[in-house]
Amino acid sequence: MKKIEVAIIGAGTAGLTARRQVAAHTSNYLVFDGGELGTTCARVGCMPSKVLIQAANDYYRLQKIAQEGIEVGASKVHGVQVMKHVRQLRDRFTSGVIRSHENWQEHLIRHHVRFIDEHTFEAGGEKYFAEKIIIATGSSPFIPDQWQQYSDFIMTTDQFFELEDLPDNLAVIGMGVIGIELGQALARLGKKVHSFSSNRRLGGLQDPVIQNYAVDLMAQEMDLSFQRAKPMGVSSSGKLIVGEADQQFEFDRVLLTMGRRANLSQLAHPIFENAQVDAHTMQLKGHPHIFIAGDANSEKPLLHEAADEGVIAGRNAMAGVEKNYRRRVFLSITFSEPNIVMVGENFLQLSEKKVDFVTGSVSFEGQGRSLVKLKNKGLLHVYVQRQTGEILGAEMIAPDGEHLGHLIAWAISCQLSVLQVLALPFYHPVVEEGLRTALRDAAQQTVLASESLEVFPL
Repeated sequence: MKKIEVAIIGAGTAGLTARRQVAAHTSNYLVFDGGELGTTCARVGCMPSKVLIQAANDYYRLQKIAQEGIEVGASKVHGVQVMKHVRQLRDRFTSGVIRSHENWQEHLIRHHVRFIDEHTFEAGGEKYFAEKIIIATGSSPFIPDQWQQYSDFIMTTDQFFELEDLPDNLAVIGMGVIGIELGQALARLGKKVHSFSSNRRLGGLQDPVIQNYAVDLMAQEMDLSFQRAKPMGVSSSGKLIVGEADQQFEFDRVLLTMGRRANLSQLAHPIFENAQVDAHTMQLKGHPHIFIAGDANSEKPLLHEAADEGVIAGRNAMAGVEKNYRRRVFLSITFSEPNIVMVGENFLQLSEKKVDFVTGSVSFEGQGRSLVKLKNKGLLHVYVQRQTGEILGAEMIAPDGEHLGHLIAWAISCQLSVLQVLALPFYHPVVEEGLRTALRDAAQQTVLASESLEVFPL
């Protein structure tokens, strides 16, 4: 049996950042990964999806610029070329990650792990004993049992980017971040898309006003059905029937975007069943020598959160006494157009906690720079504590929302009040002026409304 100081199970984003922390203190560590290398983000997540979205938005823009008096020749989508371009950039991203393994290759074991007890596991026929263990096994797309028998029709993001051509007629089951992004992209590339969801929380939105606005916008580009869609069999024309008994549709392919599940069952040990992880130390509760980071703990399945969790797990695995680490302000971005963004605490969280907050609002339909860019669609709500003016969070579907979301997240991180943010520079004309409008609206509803909103005396 081989004895090591630290075992890192998984070479994705969390595992790689944990490895850097561990390697700074010891060379007696090993990283185990029997799957594809290159991280979920680079292979089948953030990056290839953004390449497809960019192509879709570029093509969509061609249909808009006639309003500016610009005539463009006949345009056509060549699906085979689009997907080839997506894979070329995807391969570039993943190869960069894999090349980074070269200077620590001797620490990488290319086998899956199965645990024997809390310190001992087997990989590739060898047994290992580790003093500290970091689990960073990531997650996999969830496929309900009722869909399993239709493997010729269904796909997840694990298969989507391997398509040789774009499907002409597609159902998207689930309207979370991935479903909205890929569904809208395909619709903008001229494909027939029908999205299904059991609720109206597009991209995770919780504010009912923003939810309804987002639904109305997305319904302009693709068919939406708010029902629990089920596979109903194969039609005589060879298509998959999806829907309910009273409403059914036929599709060439179905993209399942129904969330992801942590890859813990493959570790084959009961300590990972219903695992509870301390979000500030990454320790598995009841087992202080084990840390679970990244998508494997199902806490915040976002790349920057996985990277942070890997750092926390790596540092605490090497520490004599584990430390609690402050987590960053929550920030989630759906790269639809307009962007769907959530920052800090959302409407539902604040309402359930009975926080006394006001909502500052702005519509981008009349916002100057958004009009100039022909992107004048969107709505933003910012939540502010009524008594103190503290900025608590925001939800939006807004042009350039990815940038607005960062500004709000930074303001919350720096503990700036709504008046302090309004005292900062806002240039003209920029989309950020829309954020200022929402902040002004919120400030006027607080007990601080009588104070100067933007100019302070010397």
